Amino acid sequence: MHVLVTGGMGFIGSNFVRMLLRDRPLWKVVNLDLLTYAGNPENLTGAIEDAEQEGRYRFVRADIADPAAMADLFNAHFNAVVHFAAESHVDRSIQSAGPFVRTNVVGTQVLLDAARASGVRRFLHVSTDEVYGDLEMDEPAFTELTPITPSSPYSASKAASDHLALAYHRTHKMDVVVTRCSNNYGPYQFPEKLIPLMIANAVEGGRLPVYGKGLNVRDWIHVEDHCLGVLAALEKGRAGEVYNFGGASERANIEVVREIIRIVGASPDQIQYVTDRPGHDRRYAIDFSKATAELGWNPARTFEVGLEATIRWYLENREWWQRVREGAYLESSRMILSWSSGVGATV
Repeated sequence: MHVLVTGGMGFIGSNFVRMLLRDRPLWKVVNLDLLTYAGNPENLTGAIEDAEQEGRYRFVRADIADPAAMADLFNAHFNAVVHFAAESHVDRSIQSAGPFVRTNVVGTQVLLDAARASGVRRFLHVSTDEVYGDLEMDEPAFTELTPITPSSPYSASKAASDHLALAYHRTHKMDVVVTRCSNNYGPYQFPEKLIPLMIANAVEGGRLPVYGKGLNVRDWIHVEDHCLGVLAALEKGRAGEVYNFGGASERANIEVVREIIRIVGASPDQIQYVTDRPGHDRRYAIDFSKATAELGWNPARTFEVGLEATIRWYLENREWWQRVREGAYLESSRMILSWSSGVGATV
């Protein structure tokens, strides 16, 4: 297999690249990332060096919304595309929706066209449960047939990209699979997200900002369980289908924060309730029975086990998240650009 992974320097994408290089030693992986603020080359430190020497891994810095760059890149004749690249932070989408439409919608369309033109066998589009909107506390969990009713500019842009991907299957007979996942947590998550933000602030004695009263409910899944689901969908999923992945771990945000405080040994007085986010979804919950039945997938970790392991990772890798917070990690991106002269030079 020769696989293109988009967004492979981000949180979920880098964990997926690590897993492929470890668990599929005969595969070749090209990692495509624009290295915006959320793309961090240090996410793959220690995971790619041997694979680079063996010719199993290459990095390409390019924009998925650039048709010429993608046409050039796809001359490498990939067997499959796993498309993680996306603008993903809801608060940022509320401040400015333009980058989300460009990357998530136009970028996906450009990738689909390039994949179709080059004869890629499978296009796996990674999406989010946020496209379903939200649930009342007594409503059943999202299934793959739940209507698409996004609430934020971010989730609307992801919903549009889902529809595009599935339309290319219907119209052009492309082998497209879409996956939708609940809230991820784990190593290498950018520390503007809830769990790493709370861990870092708790450790440093800072305030722990919680929207509203912290009663919004999310289903939490460890990133490695999600990556295993994506791999199962890539290898076993049926063309034109959607597969949900969840952690069977619904928690109110305030419960998560309090558990982090307990494990870290911080003070509950650090909690600071702040004005709620506009259009804040009330509850997410995922029914992943289709993935279990068709792909043989189930989450391997409980939230309690996964959260303790995640907190331990952040405590043991304090330099990583401090460099992210200080912006020092961006120097790694500049160093990559110093030797990378474009698409053709790195494939």
